[in-house]
Amino acid sequence: MPISPFRMKKLMYVFNVFFDVNKSGQIDRKDFELAIERICKMRGWSEGDAQYADTKKILLQVWEGLKQRADHDHDGQVSHEEWCSMWDEYAKNPDKALEWQLSYMDFMFDMEDTSGDGAIDEEEFASVCVSYGIPEQECRTAFRKFSANGTIEITRQKFAELWKAYFASEDPNAPGNFIFGKISFD
Repeated sequence: MPISPFRMKKLMYVFNVFFDVNKSGQIDRKDFELAIERICKMRGWSEGDAQYADTKKILLQVWEGLKQRADHDHDGQVSHEEWCSMWDEYAKNPDKALEWQLSYMDFMFDMEDTSGDGAIDEEEFASVCVSYGIPEQECRTAFRKFSANGTIEITRQKFAELWKAYFASEDPNAPGNFIFGKISFD
């Protein structure tokens, strides 16, 4: 069964906003190198800092895992089709995530939990999403949707549940649909 238009829109949103950093229409190593620079600059980390080295190590491992799993034609790039095919496989059994998918999920949680207190709050979430060009009000609305207006604490465990829903759910109202700051996939 082909991917539904709704899930396709979610997958392409993440592809275009969070992965295809240089807007080439493909994901490749250069996108990850640019992401490392952007994230570290946003956090004020220089090349000699331990956080810079950790970010580089994690994101390059994510790239290698993504390339190994999704780059079917071995051209060093992940196309839209390869991306969607990989996430469609994930959706069939989200409890069997690949190592790189779990690493990226943990990386995103850690990046958004800027205080390091083990939970993401609205301010932290909005500041990170805004750095990706998402309008602040949309980020705040999205946070309220997946946190039930701030009544659910977004711990690493809760974030993992929301992550699974984002990549696997067909329900347009599933709270996980909003964890990347977008409030509508029309």
